[in-house]
Amino acid sequence: MKIQLFVPCYIDQFYPQTAQNTLEILERVGCEVSYNPDQTCCGQPAFNSGYWSETRYLAEKFFRDFSPETPIVSPSGSCAGFIKRHYHKLFTDDAEKQALCRRIADNMFELSDFLVNHLKIEDVGADFPHKVTFHESCSALREYGIKEEPFKLLSHVRGLELVEMEESDTCCGFGGTFSVKNTDISSAMVEKKVRNAMATGAEFIVSTEASCLMNINGYLLKHKLPMRGIHLADILNSKK
Repeated sequence: MKIQLFVPCYIDQFYPQTAQNTLEILERVGCEVSYNPDQTCCGQPAFNSGYWSETRYLAEKFFRDFSPETPIVSPSGSCAGFIKRHYHKLFTDDAEKQALCRRIADNMFELSDFLVNHLKIEDVGADFPHKVTFHESCSALREYGIKEEPFKLLSHVRGLELVEMEESDTCCGFGGTFSVKNTDISSAMVEKKVRNAMATGAEFIVSTEASCLMNINGYLLKHKLPMRGIHLADILNSKK
């Protein structure tokens, strides 16, 4: 199957290995992956901050960078969900762009959703002999609609022990610009998230969202805690 890889800007800038791992996973399960190096941000930060004209510009660039006829796969439910659920709001007076938004939305997939529900693959041959717990990202869970898919994939990782934390679906406090504009509230939220994760005795906290992990890892590093946040794709591409 031919697919297009969309790498969110923060993964491109801060976690390029996660992008590489996503590529390798997709190739290993039989996909022919194309990557357009001209791709940039989907526009979600600008949209959430009220800069819709700037978001419209980025959305139109996205239309030029990606074909609406070929599946677009991304290691981010947040960005994929934004494109699927909100792009059409930018072009309410343009019937042609509305139709394009629908075609893009129908072919936009988060990685775990694409593997489990579209390729019907749950075992990608990974080995990760560690105890982990899972953070359910707000956007991935409530906007894109990911729920069981990551757990199905993790259940087939050899050596991995998955333990559920309390309030796994509670926000970590990142929320994009929320963590900048409401630092004290954000700090209290990530502290609670980390406290719940630490109580499981896990070595790693896993998520589909690098942005959440950036926030969580910042707290872990600042307080020198013996846990690390890790992206789902990084586990799924792990080998002994």
